[in-house]
Amino acid sequence: MGRRLSRPPDATPAPEALSPPSAKPDPVTRKDDDHSAGAEQLALIREAVRGRKGERARPRTWRGAELAAELPVARVLVDKGLVHLDRYFDYAVPAAMDAEAQPGVRVRVRFGAGEKGGRREGGKLVNGFVVERVAESEFRGVLAPIAQVLSPERVLTPELLGLCRAVADRYAGTLADVVQLAVPPRRAKVEGEESGVALPPNSMPDVGSWERYPAGAGFLAALGRGESPRAVWTALPGPHWPQELARAMAAAMASGRGALAVLPDGRAAARVDAALEELVGAGRHVVLSADAGPEERYRRWLAVSRGTVRAVIGTRAAMFAPVRDLGLVVIWDDGDGSHSDPHAPQPHAREVLLQRAVTERAGFLLGGLSCTVEAAQLVETGWARPLTADREQVRAAAPLVRTVGDADEARDAAARAARLPTLAWQVVREGLKHGPVLVQVPRRGYVPRLACERCREPARCRACAGPLEARDAGELRCGWCGREEGDWHCGECGGTRLRARIVGARRTAEELGRAFPAVPVRTSGRDHVLDTVPGVPSLVVSTPGAEPVAEGGYAAALLLDGWALLSRPDLRAGEEALRRWLQAASLVRGHAEGGTVAVIAEATLRPVQALVRWDPAGHAVRELAERAELGFPPVSRMASVTGRPEDVAEMLAAAALPEGAEVLGPVPVPAPEAGRPRRPGDPPPGEEWDRALVRVRPGQGAALAAALKTAQAARLVKREGEAVWVRVDPPDLG
Repeated sequence: MGRRLSRPPDATPAPEALSPPSAKPDPVTRKDDDHSAGAEQLALIREAVRGRKGERARPRTWRGAELAAELPVARVLVDKGLVHLDRYFDYAVPAAMDAEAQPGVRVRVRFGAGEKGGRREGGKLVNGFVVERVAESEFRGVLAPIAQVLSPERVLTPELLGLCRAVADRYAGTLADVVQLAVPPRRAKVEGEESGVALPPNSMPDVGSWERYPAGAGFLAALGRGESPRAVWTALPGPHWPQELARAMAAAMASGRGALAVLPDGRAAARVDAALEELVGAGRHVVLSADAGPEERYRRWLAVSRGTVRAVIGTRAAMFAPVRDLGLVVIWDDGDGSHSDPHAPQPHAREVLLQRAVTERAGFLLGGLSCTVEAAQLVETGWARPLTADREQVRAAAPLVRTVGDADEARDAAARAARLPTLAWQVVREGLKHGPVLVQVPRRGYVPRLACERCREPARCRACAGPLEARDAGELRCGWCGREEGDWHCGECGGTRLRARIVGARRTAEELGRAFPAVPVRTSGRDHVLDTVPGVPSLVVSTPGAEPVAEGGYAAALLLDGWALLSRPDLRAGEEALRRWLQAASLVRGHAEGGTVAVIAEATLRPVQALVRWDPAGHAVRELAERAELGFPPVSRMASVTGRPEDVAEMLAAAALPEGAEVLGPVPVPAPEAGRPRRPGDPPPGEEWDRALVRVRPGQGAALAAALKTAQAARLVKREGEAVWVRVDPPDLG
């Protein structure tokens, strides 16, 4: 591309621009002329620099350029995440780009160009990916040529493209949005570097602590033989799960295949990374997480895409890692909310890895200290097999769990005075004699839901079984369908009184510090998360999910304000409370070593009973049966439609929903709290939004997603109202 000059280099100046040789200009005039000429020259220089910069950034137009001799048409996925533009667009391939414009590379194209004089002109330069080269286009007009090949690196492989298409279809999203999640931004400097040479497969690891599980050795052996077993693994409490997860990955790698593990946070990923490196050595796997930084993360991603590295450990974004010849996918703690991507179309890592296990015929391992209803459903349907330990092993590894309920607090004078039962004081005091004590405190912002004051059964709507909410005026209303509940009574015990309160956790933690002034108090939470603490006597106050690992394990743990966790207005409140408790209690030493856990919650509640028995799988099975009876997910499929009331109503009226679809609501969406960042689906400041839920029978999830996506696209094409927010499988059902 040539530079734009003020005049051609070989042009002859105009005669009037030349001064006569004998002319002697006036000094004042010459001084003014010199000043004027200098200012004009400076302006010309600035203009030339601006023009030169603009030309460097502008790709060629390729007008009249010769096209590629073979397959001159490229189908391009344009980076426009609009639902009505969710398709490929055809572009001509200039002959000069024939070698580089291959499927999978990044390109720049002119989008929205108009046809004029037999060619395409105008349009905005946008990025995209070549997905296919074909001989001719179905479009009969003139094709705009590809403007620029940004890089010859094939980052969007056919396998990755197929995965992104499946995820977009499941979540009623656009392919461009999913590809944006799957392919990291380009770093030109990194692409020019070599990724090294792939190492030979590692040796088969020994069984190690997998021998504690009856089917553990067989699962590893199947992976080592190149088979694809599928299991739901309920891990034993204690510090061994990172090593066990790493052994499963090493077994798959020993067969010459790849392995991928997705964990909820960087701390968990670092533990598995250290365990796997100890097993197979350095250079055979990489960690993909935000902690590495964008440049280093792209360097590692390219090593995986090029086949130099066959194993990946990472957080949520690693679910799309292009591991070649995938032999095993692993997700740890699938109930953690961080596995759900906040960006459109908000896919869940568990569902993405399930899709990869099916399409790529890989082994599948869903592991955790707890068990979600989705995991129980995989076992219930026979798609996966349970991988659990015998009850003797569980009792040996788990700590002793003691409960303190409302009746105990009422009879306890110390609890009424200090807001902490005598049993809890005893557990803390005894634990500090032998090591650190963990105190789990629920985060601020937990909002309770209504429940029967007598038996703690959640208060639900008699029409749709949705959660009941108390409005400002005091009337009861369903949070799903909006139906008023004037004469509520408990279906379990017949009680008519409701309870909704949260015990102040911060004040209780402060009182613990004052009660033991000689003991150091450490905190771990949102602002500062500790990874480890020494094994000396200390009080460690932590919010759920931020518990540090203690050297040698905690001597005891105190789980405060169980009611706050159990009373959240969420269908998963019981499951989430049990998951948080198990996560903290698993850091405590086993019962044989004197480890004790005290939970401040009613002992008769199902999640508390599951904690005492250390039976998360049994709790999930019972939850699944109850949801099947009530028609709740995951037995049914749901989608939420959120937006302005008139837009939600028009959207649902226009959508060709599957037969038997049930629309619940709409109900008003609560305004976000002041100071909290706006999340997807929250109304803008000053606007009032509604949310409706659409529920369909099993097997109709794909039809539901397609119907909502089609209706959304039609409204955008016709420019009818504002766009609404559609989310398939919303986690916050209430």
